[in-house]
Amino acid sequence: MPPIENGYRLLRPIAAGLIAALLFAGCSSDEPRFEYIHLDGVDQGFTMPYTPAIKVNSGKLVFVSGVTAAPVYHSHPHVASEFDHLDFSAGAQATAAMDNLRMAVEAAGGQLTDVVHLNRFMVDQATDQDAINVAIANAWGGDHRPASTSVEIPRLATDPRLLLEISAIAVVPD
Repeated sequence: MPPIENGYRLLRPIAAGLIAALLFAGCSSDEPRFEYIHLDGVDQGFTMPYTPAIKVNSGKLVFVSGVTAAPVYHSHPHVASEFDHLDFSAGAQATAAMDNLRMAVEAAGGQLTDVVHLNRFMVDQATDQDAINVAIANAWGGDHRPASTSVEIPRLATDPRLLLEISAIAVVPD
């Protein structure tokens, strides 16, 4: 099979899943927009910054591009001096990134608690994860915990002083 045809073959199931998710996301019912899913027989006493899964029952999907502590709108190619005013500690960067995420979700008609999935890309997970977890938990302001993935990477594209980038999927009200 030619490489391009093979690529299309691999993308077909992903595209079908996205189309199905978009169609079902608009369905309305008396069910909550989404539900936290926990595994049977597991002690819920663990303090975790995420939920194993979230089931979406209704709403509109919003895919939020990666945000950092840097202003959402900045020069491309990047100009390092535009970021010189930032606090480069892990906690401050996580707080600023969550503020940027909140603004993006609100611009789409939702709020932070509408986020159902969070991707966290960290430069030094072992050193920074605890401060990042605290800042993100503070941003939720309650018991909300989306499903999430944390990945350690060598560097972020925006600026080498940045430690965290967050992308998200939210389900905002119809």
